[in-house]
Amino acid sequence: MPAAPRLPLRRVLAWTGIGVLTVQVGAALALMAADALRKRRFPPSGTFPRIPPEEVEAHGSRLTVYTDGDELYDAMLADIRAARETVFFETYIWKADEVGERFKAELTEAAARGVDVYVIYDTFANLVVPRAFKQFDDRLQVLAFGLVNGRSPLSPRTYARDHRKLLVVDERVGYVGGYNIGKLYSDTWRDTHLRIEGPAAWELSNAFVDFWNYYKKKRHPELTDRGARKWDARIRASLNLPNRLLFPVRGMYIDAVERAVRSVDITQGYFLPDEEVLDALLRAVRRGVEVRVLVPEFSNHVVADWVARGLLSRLLAGGVRIFLFQHAMVHAKTATVDGRWTTIGTTNIDRLSMTGNFEINIEVYDEGLAHRMEEVFATDLTNARELTLEEWESRPAWKRVVERVLRPLAPLL
Repeated sequence: MPAAPRLPLRRVLAWTGIGVLTVQVGAALALMAADALRKRRFPPSGTFPRIPPEEVEAHGSRLTVYTDGDELYDAMLADIRAARETVFFETYIWKADEVGERFKAELTEAAARGVDVYVIYDTFANLVVPRAFKQFDDRLQVLAFGLVNGRSPLSPRTYARDHRKLLVVDERVGYVGGYNIGKLYSDTWRDTHLRIEGPAAWELSNAFVDFWNYYKKKRHPELTDRGARKWDARIRASLNLPNRLLFPVRGMYIDAVERAVRSVDITQGYFLPDEEVLDALLRAVRRGVEVRVLVPEFSNHVVADWVARGLLSRLLAGGVRIFLFQHAMVHAKTATVDGRWTTIGTTNIDRLSMTGNFEINIEVYDEGLAHRMEEVFATDLTNARELTLEEWESRPAWKRVVERVLRPLAPLL
């Protein structure tokens, strides 16, 4: 009897790959459908503890932490209203709702009274926003950061998103953090933003100017790069710049964790640390540091949640304490180490943020701000439950299977 014909190895590999991909897509679609049903049955309430903004003096600048969207937006709009020379406004998502309209109106009014207003928003993140909302008064200088921003279609840099959220007024007041612009973020999500008044606002102004000048079109004016008139290395911005293959925020996190001797408190909306970040956290625990990570029990990206679950066993077994924020999406991107060092910004601890998108984090070496951030973290823990290793190891077998199926997607998220 003649031997059965053998399939070429390439064809076997191709069909195997297609099969794996089909299973992953099917699992992802099933999770998204189940999550949509959960959200309809248990919509996020937006009821969680908040603390009022409080100003902290640090190295010649005044710093204010915001954890309530309404209070933050009111402060931002008031500063735009008070602008006399320039407004730099950059956001990832800008909803065409009542909050978005308020910002658009104030920016337009500022331009009408002679203020030079520059606006950047990410095109991809706002594809679902009505086109009419993205029509602006001619007196505003607007840069829609494109879907494709590079020459090589094979380079991931070409598809990097502008995930930053910045506001700088008269180059003396600046804002940075996790808040996008929209009503959902003001009264339903839990996030963190930082206001800087004083010389350190240059860190944000310089970030905007460099980005604008690099990506502006011919019709746009070039912004003057003034340099820092006064600066202190204890308050500085770390910028992830895919166009230059620079990703210092990841190194900033690793360096801070490596220095920890007492405590590391991290709040993240999406937490998928790579091996180096994960190892730094586990080594810190082994030398006696209390490492606590606060994440949403259910984020707005269910697939990312399930991919991240593949890391929880190692973290919990290694002594990292995991807390799950309840009844709301916590979207903050912050960390505090030893009550001395703090970072607040736009960068998630995942591949897309750490080595993919344009991001900005402010790092501050100051005990006053760190103490305030420890108060924020303690307040958030009153609305969180701790996930124990015992609970995690007792999860059903089918969940373990889904985690294994989706785990290869981690480098894409």
